[in-house]
Amino acid sequence: MFENSESKMVQRALLVSAYTDHAAKAESQSLLVELEELVDTLGIPVIERLLVHHRETHARFLVGSGKAEEVVARAQELHADVIVFDNELTPSQQRNWEKIAPKIAVIDRQEVILDIFGKRAQTREARLQVELARMEYSLPRLTRAWGHLARQGGGIGSRGEGESQLEQDKRRVRNSIDRCKRELLEVRSSRATQRKDRKRTPVPNAAIVGYTNAGKSSLLRKLTGADVLIEDKLFATLDTTTRKIELPNKQPLLLTDTVGFVRKLPHRLVEAFNATLEEAVLADFLIHLLDASQPEVLEHYNTTLKVLNELGAEHKRTLVVFNKIDRIEDPTVLSHLRRHFPEALYISVHTGEGLDALVDRIGEFVSEGACVRELLIPASASDLVAKLHRHAKVIETEYVDQNVRILALIPPRLAAECAPYSEAAAGTGTGVRGQGSER
Repeated sequence: MFENSESKMVQRALLVSAYTDHAAKAESQSLLVELEELVDTLGIPVIERLLVHHRETHARFLVGSGKAEEVVARAQELHADVIVFDNELTPSQQRNWEKIAPKIAVIDRQEVILDIFGKRAQTREARLQVELARMEYSLPRLTRAWGHLARQGGGIGSRGEGESQLEQDKRRVRNSIDRCKRELLEVRSSRATQRKDRKRTPVPNAAIVGYTNAGKSSLLRKLTGADVLIEDKLFATLDTTTRKIELPNKQPLLLTDTVGFVRKLPHRLVEAFNATLEEAVLADFLIHLLDASQPEVLEHYNTTLKVLNELGAEHKRTLVVFNKIDRIEDPTVLSHLRRHFPEALYISVHTGEGLDALVDRIGEFVSEGACVRELLIPASASDLVAKLHRHAKVIETEYVDQNVRILALIPPRLAAECAPYSEAAAGTGTGVRGQGSER
């Protein structure tokens, strides 16, 4: 939790969004509402949201000095102990604000998100990622955190006036950053090994991506029965969860829940959580889940696409799914979405509406690229027979002498392993059936 200069827990927050273009006023208002949700996630009461228009960006306060004084006066009038900017503040701007408002903490959206991530991280990897992002954020802001930085400390055997407290603190933070990066490399190496083991078993994988609080964890739990955290809060999930599901065509699928995206997600968090978000990059296809009841749903859609582009996952096959349709009261809203996204699915995880259609569509995505082949497999390759029963859709099975003739819908990952036995079948006159051509 953020603390003010007197080390008391903050209790009253004034939210501020500064904009220069009148056309951006509506978006700024929308972002302020989202910022209130973020601050509320930390348990900090919001007393007012303030939109500030200014003609141009100023280096000292972001807004002009007159506007800055008005904001501080309003904060003092409301007895606020923290001012939260939706805009990103530079370290010097943050210090300048706290000079004219000495008893009020001044933070920005990035710091709020970092604090939420710090409270939500559960696994060692997530905690390391948060720690790294926090330190990289705080390094240029150290002078804001200390009041004794002008002191000099000469050590034994040192020359000159020694190393200042600020220099010592910066050195400690840089050392901690290096340590974090080393530990993250170890964790990611372990994850890569686990992923390699998982890839040896040819089970397709889909990642559920989308804006925070769209219902990704709820969908994973509904489809797989996984015991995952479900809360109606932003960033309830920071650690990936992967569970197995069997589709109606008996094809298995690994479903992965990922961290939610948000507008103005700090770049350092995209980088810090790269190991977590890379599940989306490595998945066979994506399920892009959106909250259809949100007025800003199109902005949420574009935000997720932007982050996926940064991760290099923009060309992944994607199934767009709109959730929470049970919360939509105006039917024209749903009609508008259907016009813009005619290929999308519309569901409610809460009521179950549309889930059967979603599972069927997921099955089609998994089967895409698969082909029906007739194989003649010798007894010496009985492990392949078992693998086909686990990971393919076996249509027919016939035992011929010491061989097994199998007709199956084979996923692309098993195609190479099955190819020699397809040729063997062809040599006996059975061959590959016409319906086995790849789609």
